Amino acid sequence: MNDSKKTAKMNEVSLFRLYLLRAQYLFIIVGLAIFRWPEVIQQVISQDKSWELKEGVVICMLTAFSALLILGLRYPLQMLPLLLWELVWKSIWLLIVALPLWTAGQMDESTWATAFNCLFVVTVPFVIPWRYVFAHYVKKRGDRWR
Repeated sequence: MNDSKKTAKMNEVSLFRLYLLRAQYLFIIVGLAIFRWPEVIQQVISQDKSWELKEGVVICMLTAFSALLILGLRYPLQMLPLLLWELVWKSIWLLIVALPLWTAGQMDESTWATAFNCLFVVTVPFVIPWRYVFAHYVKKRGDRWR
């Protein structure tokens, strides 16, 4: 087997892995559709109260994130950066916000709820095709700068 065939074989993602990715995208889409989209729709319809700045930013970002994840159902590999972003931000938050509060015994109800939601990120590393990520985002030559 020549080098190009070996590289192509190594970068190939199985159909099973593609379905796992799609399932992960769908899991996140459904969760956000249940918990965030109703807030956005209610805000658009009633506009009874305005959101505080950070609350509005978070809700709008998560809603946009779920809308983009819909593309992952059709293009699971092209939308991998969304799952990588999800993995990174939740891991950072759990490590630098939740863990210190938890070890100090200072977790309040709101922090517990956020930590619980962030802990669902544990499924993401198992569905990401890491060989593909390495080949396409680490090893592959980047786009030209000029």
